[in-house]
Amino acid sequence: MASIKITVDRIQPGLHIRLPVKWNEHPFLFNSFKIKDNEQIQMIKHLGIKYVYINLNQSDTQPLPANQESTSTDDVSSEMDLEAERMWQEKQKRIENLSSYRRRVINCEKEFERSLARMRSVMTKIRNRPADAVGEAKVLIDDIVEKLLSDDNVTLHLMNGKSEFEDIYFHSLNVAVIAMMVGKAKNYNAQQLKELSFAALFHDIGKIKIPSAILRKQTPLTGPESNYLKLHTKYGLDIAEAIEDFPISAKNVIAQHHELNDGSGYPEGLKEDQIDELAKVISVANAFDNLCHHNVPSQQKIPYIALSHLYKNCKHLYSNDNLNILIKFMGVFPPGTVVQLSNDMIGLVISVNSKNILFPNVLIYDPNVPRTQAPIIDLGDKEIKIVNAVHPNKLPEKVREYLNPRSRLSYFFDSDD
Repeated sequence: MASIKITVDRIQPGLHIRLPVKWNEHPFLFNSFKIKDNEQIQMIKHLGIKYVYINLNQSDTQPLPANQESTSTDDVSSEMDLEAERMWQEKQKRIENLSSYRRRVINCEKEFERSLARMRSVMTKIRNRPADAVGEAKVLIDDIVEKLLSDDNVTLHLMNGKSEFEDIYFHSLNVAVIAMMVGKAKNYNAQQLKELSFAALFHDIGKIKIPSAILRKQTPLTGPESNYLKLHTKYGLDIAEAIEDFPISAKNVIAQHHELNDGSGYPEGLKEDQIDELAKVISVANAFDNLCHHNVPSQQKIPYIALSHLYKNCKHLYSNDNLNILIKFMGVFPPGTVVQLSNDMIGLVISVNSKNILFPNVLIYDPNVPRTQAPIIDLGDKEIKIVNAVHPNKLPEKVREYLNPRSRLSYFFDSDD
C-alpha cells in the first residue's frame, strides 16, 4: 500500500507510521506501528529520526500541517528515558525469545528429518524384510508418541522438507502427525496413539504396487487410471496379511481409509457406523493432506482453503467430531498459510501452539532484514491480528522468494518443555 513521507514535526498520536531505520536501531517492537501518545513522538525525535512514512488508510488522524509542532514538549524527561530503557529491555527479551524459538525449530526439523529417514528405511524393507520394517516402525512410533505425550503444550511446526520426490514418505508421516494430534485431542491413551500412528504410517502401503506414472501424473487421471489407483487399498491389505503379527487395527485402516460416512467411498461403500474408528481419524488427516498436495497443481489448495473446503463441503463425508478437532488445532490459519496482518505486513504462519491456536507464530516479510534473521512474531503477545489469507501466487516475486511458501507442506511437533 502506498505510503507518504513526512517530517517528524508533523506526526501526532493516531498516525500509522513506518520508521526508516533498521529494526535494531530503535526500541520499538516493530518498524511499523500506530503512534499511541506524545511520549512515543518524543522518543522518535530523540533517536534523531528526521522523517517517517505514514499510511493514511491505517491512521486515525491526519498529519499536522507543515512547520507546526504538536503540543508536546521537546524536553527529554527522565520519565521518558526510563520508558525507553523499559522498551529496550522488552525488545531484548523478545530477541532472546526469538533466538530460543529458532533453536526449537532447528531441533524440531532435525527430528523430522530423522523420522523421515526412518520412514524411508521402513518402506524400503517392507517387501523383502517385512518383520524388520514393522519393528522399525514401532520403534519410530514409540519415540514420536512419547514426545507427543510429554507435555500438554504442543506446538505444530511447518517443516522444510528437503526432497520433492518422496511423496509417500512425506505423506505417510504427515498423516501420522496430523492423526496423532487429533487422537491426543480425543484423549487417546499411549497405546491407542501408537495403534493410530502405526496405521497412519502404513495406510497407503499398497501404493508401492501402483505405477509411479499414475502416482505422479500431474493431469487428471482417466477412468481406468483412477480405478487402478483405488486398488491400493486391496494391495495394501494383501501386503499386511502376508506379514506375521501385523496389527489388525492397521489392517482395518488400510482397507477403510477411503470409506466415507454417506457410503460414497471405496472399496466397500461402508457407511458411518460400519467404519472403523481409527480409519475415521486417519481419513480426515488423509483428506486434508491430499487437498494440500493434489497431483494436479491447479487443484492444490493452500491450508487455509483446504480446511475451509472440508468444513463447508465435506461434513457429510467425515466424522464431524474429528473434522472439528482438526480445524481447532490447526487454527483458522494453519502453518503454511501466507497472511496479511492488521499492520499491513505480509507473513507466513510457521507454527501453532495447541494452547493458543488463535494466535500463531508468523514469519514477517521485512526487506531490511535477511531472511535468516526475519522477525517472527507471536500474535498472542501483540495487538496485531491476521486480516486474511493470501494466495502465494498473488504475492510479488520478491515477497514470495523471501517467505518461501512451500508447495510441499510437512508438519512436525514439539512440546514447550
